[in-house]
Amino acid sequence: QVQLVESGGGSVQAGGSLKLSCAVYGFIPSDLCMGWFRRATGKEREGVALLDSRGRTLYADSVKGRFTISQDNAKNTLYLQMNSLKPDDTAMYYCAADYRSTCRGSWTMDYWGKGTLVTISS
Repeated sequence: QVQLVESGGGSVQAGGSLKLSCAVYGFIPSDLCMGWFRRATGKEREGVALLDSRGRTLYADSVKGRFTISQDNAKNTLYLQMNSLKPDDTAMYYCAADYRSTCRGSWTMDYWGKGTLVTISS
């Protein structure tokens, strides 16, 4: 059974850092396009970062230079390192995956976790 379980959310002050984790069950991460998304209260869900099996990444302009997506295949875990956090980064963050080895710049995903909440105070 396919399952994605996020963790690592919390509350930090602006300028701080958090590292989100997504445990992947039922997949082989090296066969996937994976990503992080977020939804702030009152806003639509937006893509944050993508990572494919070839190690290629894609970031939303709003997080470039501050967030880093990575994975540990041995641990079947996807990560999102978030630095220089801003109040605008406050959102529910979701891990997602699609069974394709390259993302091809597409944010479309078939499998979703339940999310982890990130709150940034000013």
